[in-house]
Amino acid sequence: ESLRQQRQEIAPKLAAAIAQHLRDLSMPDTQTEYVFTPLAKPSSYGLDDMELLFSANLGQTPQPLAKIASGGELSRFSLAVQVIQAQHSVFSVLVFVDVDVGISGGTAEVVGNLLRKLGERAQILCITHQPQVAAKGHQHWQVEKYNSGDKTLSRVVSLNHEQRIQEIARMSGGVTITQETLRHAASMLV
Repeated sequence: ESLRQQRQEIAPKLAAAIAQHLRDLSMPDTQTEYVFTPLAKPSSYGLDDMELLFSANLGQTPQPLAKIASGGELSRFSLAVQVIQAQHSVFSVLVFVDVDVGISGGTAEVVGNLLRKLGERAQILCITHQPQVAAKGHQHWQVEKYNSGDKTLSRVVSLNHEQRIQEIARMSGGVTITQETLRHAASMLV
């Protein structure tokens, strides 16, 4: 009963915090709420089933997150929850893998800023394909594949400032890297 009471007290605060982070991540009409359904009998995890309801669209009734969220929405949702969790965590290292899947350039920059801010509290490792996110890091490593004999291997290379500009230009500009692309990449670095 104590666990039930604590969950019901914190749920609206957590839902509001998640929704605020999602608004900051270019989802301005987000609504989130937890619904508690009493179990027929107590279980090892409490007296209730809990479900998070979600809506990203104005006028849409919140529904189960797992049923209606797109890939980009799930990525942003995951990031919002991890940021909230990190603020109350003792973990000193957090790893984000493709947290920016399905998002566009402006939102990617917001994600990069959020990860950089989170880096003030913990060591952040982020695997990304978004130049806007990569440009916000304090360090930039590139994972590259290469062939050695009849095997394909991978290595991680730490990039210096000039190499970072080249890599961010490649990430944002494609195959042909122009002087304009390089200037833009340099301007993206924090």
